[in-house]
Amino acid sequence: MASAHHIVVVDDHQEIRELVRKYLVGQGYRVSVADGGRALRRIMQTAKPDLVVLDIMMPGEDGLALCRDLRATSNVPIIFLTAVADETDRVVGLELGADDYLTKPFSARELLARIKAVLRRVNAVPSHLDLPLGKTVRFGDWLLDLGRRELQGADGVSVSLSTAEFRLLKVFVEHPGLVLTRDQLLELTVGREGDAFDRSIDNQVSRLRKKVEADPKNPSLIQTHWGGGYRLAAEVSAA
Repeated sequence: MASAHHIVVVDDHQEIRELVRKYLVGQGYRVSVADGGRALRRIMQTAKPDLVVLDIMMPGEDGLALCRDLRATSNVPIIFLTAVADETDRVVGLELGADDYLTKPFSARELLARIKAVLRRVNAVPSHLDLPLGKTVRFGDWLLDLGRRELQGADGVSVSLSTAEFRLLKVFVEHPGLVLTRDQLLELTVGREGDAFDRSIDNQVSRLRKKVEADPKNPSLIQTHWGGGYRLAAEVSAA
């Protein structure tokens, strides 16, 4: 039910905050508003919202900085509001961990549709480990630094990861032992931006296996479940 979802709207323009708040409340959501980073942090200290709508262009700490800060402690879904037509900010935001974006000016109905779509994606997959980007985790003989996006083997040698490979590996370590379908992996790694990246999950898994498996042709870490998808067959723990 929509009434179970708590949405935080962060925008330095009071008119936009109030218009969005009133519309979402009218749709049955619980809504908190914040005019910037300080107010957002106060809300995050006392509540665990289901989604954050975050404006990019704000004085002081902008939305990109706040997204980076949120991702150090939380996996809360984030939808960016951006007045910039340039795709650079959108791509940077998605790489920082945002789930979707909406360009200003926007309609309240479109924002509602995006919120519903993101919450559907989040709720469609099994619950995951709470792994903020500042952590380093261990799986098998590997260490993955989620902040630096750095993969290190038992010999201490670092292995470079592309953006797509890191996203895919992060999803696997967040869902250890669970079979994830190709569609779920696509949604969790690139979401609505799938057309901007290689949409073949099979190819991405193959490339990732070449980096983490002792024998990529006979994988023991990232296993295939025919007709079902893939799963990480390793325990994941904080390093």
